[in-house]
Amino acid sequence: MSQLYRLSEHRKAPRRVFFNRTELNQLLSLYSRHVASGDWRDYAIDQVGGAAIFSVFRHTHDAPLFSIAKQGSTRHPEFVVFSGREKLTRAKSLRDALKVFNRKLKVVS
Repeated sequence: MSQLYRLSEHRKAPRRVFFNRTELNQLLSLYSRHVASGDWRDYAIDQVGGAAIFSVFRHTHDAPLFSIAKQGSTRHPEFVVFSGREKLTRAKSLRDALKVFNRKLKVVS
């Protein structure tokens, strides 16, 4: 005798990662400072492949200048800051990951 198994009942649902209220406040605070200085003009929040991504744009139709991704589990998330495809920093807390934006720019001659 054979048994029928429904695969839909045994598939694991993809893990969804979200930014919590505190993280959104930190991201929007950073965003508002850069909007006030004229650097950034738009943002987007996406969920892709088990990650929540906050992207900022100079112009609406451009590629994102920076993307801040929250990856991993709810208990042990990891935050990664990207500029295009380049990873700028990786940290266990969002506050530490956002420190990359506090760096002073230097003139190179």
